[in-house]
Amino acid sequence: MKKVVTIFILLLTTLNMHAQTENDWSKKGFKLGEVTVWGRKPMKDIGVQQTRLDSLSLKENISLSMADILTFNAPVFVKSYGRATLSTVAFRGTSPSHTQVTWNGMRINNPMLGMTDFSMIPSYFIDDASLLHGTSSVNETGGGLGGLVKLSTTPATVDGMKMQYVQGIGSFKTFDEFLRLTVGSEHWKTSTRIVYQSSPNEYKYRNHDKKENIYDDNHHIIGRYYPTEKNKSASYKDFHLLQETYYNTLKGDCFGMNAWFIYSNRELPMLTTDYGDEKAFENRQRENTLRSILSWDHYKESWKLGVKGGYIHTWMGYDYKRDKGNGILETMTHSRSLVNTIYGQANGDYAPNNQWYFTSYLSANQHFVKSSDKKVTTTDGDNAIVGYNKKQTELSGSVSAKWRPNERIGMSVVLREEMFGDRWSPVIPAFFFDGVLSNAGNITVKASISKNYKFPTLNDLYFLPGGNPNLKNESGFNYEAGLSFAIGKENKYTFSGSASWFDQYIDDWIIWLPTTKGFFSPKNIKQVHAYGIESRLDYTRILSKDWMIRLDGTYSWTPSINKGEPMSQADQSVGKQLPYVPKHSATINGRLSYKSWRFLYKWCYYSERYTMSSNDKSLTGHLPDYFMSNISLDKEFSAKWGDLNVKGVINNLFDEEYLSVLSRPMPGINFEIFVSIKPKW
Repeated sequence: MKKVVTIFILLLTTLNMHAQTENDWSKKGFKLGEVTVWGRKPMKDIGVQQTRLDSLSLKENISLSMADILTFNAPVFVKSYGRATLSTVAFRGTSPSHTQVTWNGMRINNPMLGMTDFSMIPSYFIDDASLLHGTSSVNETGGGLGGLVKLSTTPATVDGMKMQYVQGIGSFKTFDEFLRLTVGSEHWKTSTRIVYQSSPNEYKYRNHDKKENIYDDNHHIIGRYYPTEKNKSASYKDFHLLQETYYNTLKGDCFGMNAWFIYSNRELPMLTTDYGDEKAFENRQRENTLRSILSWDHYKESWKLGVKGGYIHTWMGYDYKRDKGNGILETMTHSRSLVNTIYGQANGDYAPNNQWYFTSYLSANQHFVKSSDKKVTTTDGDNAIVGYNKKQTELSGSVSAKWRPNERIGMSVVLREEMFGDRWSPVIPAFFFDGVLSNAGNITVKASISKNYKFPTLNDLYFLPGGNPNLKNESGFNYEAGLSFAIGKENKYTFSGSASWFDQYIDDWIIWLPTTKGFFSPKNIKQVHAYGIESRLDYTRILSKDWMIRLDGTYSWTPSINKGEPMSQADQSVGKQLPYVPKHSATINGRLSYKSWRFLYKWCYYSERYTMSSNDKSLTGHLPDYFMSNISLDKEFSAKWGDLNVKGVINNLFDEEYLSVLSRPMPGINFEIFVSIKPKW
């Protein structure tokens, strides 16, 4: 039955529309580069393959992280270890380190790992989110062999003082609290947002990695069953504070300050294969992070100049303690990481007329990284400190020219170059084209081609044990093409969609492999071929004065095949799908509104994923496919003193037993209720 439903969904969501992106400057009253034709994207987005998450998707899921938002709203693969655990995002069959992430223009990928933990990004802090797929990421930064997730916060559009407070209570003694205070005037906008989430996270699950015997009265085994266990050692406490201040002179100058502080204290849950007592060990990860940005934008009628400066401080501690038999927990791992990054950026944009649009960009990141494990036992039985202390400079610069000779055709060329330490990439070129095939239906064709490069991460090069300073840069050659359409009738309905084909060859792909010395080490495999289809469909209809329905869905097919040469006679990975990359994924969202009532249904699907490069289908060699369904119902109330919203949520509606990662238990059906209060002052 599941396979039949899957095929039906794949046929239903063959088309995709990349939602139109609002020009950031238009929010400040500036229109440079926003020349549009027949509802097409701004001129600055010529040929860009983009998925934009609208404000409704972000705000109606207030309790979720960006990992959860992307799981149900985008054609990407979100690899999650469960709530409040590591969650990474991968595009088009690539790895999480091939996904670049920016916040208000500043890249926030961890320089040690090259990845971003999306479970640490509350959707409550994000006002605008866009996904730039494949080649399109070159417009913003290098290294996004898969794509780019672009996150931003924007000034609150309020005058006077406003407040919102949300209290959430859920299963497993989960508490979510949200607060936002905003003050606005003609020139000034300031906002303070706070998120606090905590839970012992002790949900029950059926453990398919263990079996218990059933005995008769004579102690003979007459059967076996999978025991029901509790998720152990998985508590978390996360605190986020975001302070924003903006000043607009109303004469062409805008100033901004953003500061985002994170405090996290999380236990790392036991595996389903662990037989020990949770009281006999402690496995904990802590993080303190500050991200801060100062910005200045200067606007004129045909050009814009922007300057930004930023600072990121991250302290991370990982401690593993274990009872060695005397009832006292002894530290086995005492890992500490300290990252300080200084960031600077300058960009300029010039539009001499409605046909040409030029941009230039330069950014610099100076990383100071210190990583150490202070509890390593040598062969002599002594303690030693193992780690590295490195400084790393990153530079990225680009220029682009966009040309629209007439209302039907647009072309764009981007040239980018990157530096990492003492390594320079060759020039990274990208070419984009879009054209209107038919005014009826707004049928538009898009195509692009690019070269891209990604440097090894600091852990790839220097991690002890296993770092490989001789690694080559990864390089990708990508081309793609797609069609989109949009039809509708004012105050009646809109129907839109698109489908894109992509094809990419990545040379010298970096992968960590086991060694004969008992640890893992990164190596370059010769080539990976990632190709497939991404699609989306959106439908909105106003049924009557009080009723409205909205449906949207995505589907992606992403083979990612190892085309390298065998590393040994026993190597069976060549020609096989890469580990933890699903070939098929799909999402559906349905929203039904009646007056002040709203009902939301969310569904996602991931096909089976292999855990071994050989695509072994043994018990531990693959993860079965799974569906996930969530629903919510909320009601708004209005009174003289304020607005009230009450919302009920059911997650994992059908109590699906599933695995996102091998040997990591995931929660079954669970419930949440939220109460939101907005006083009227």
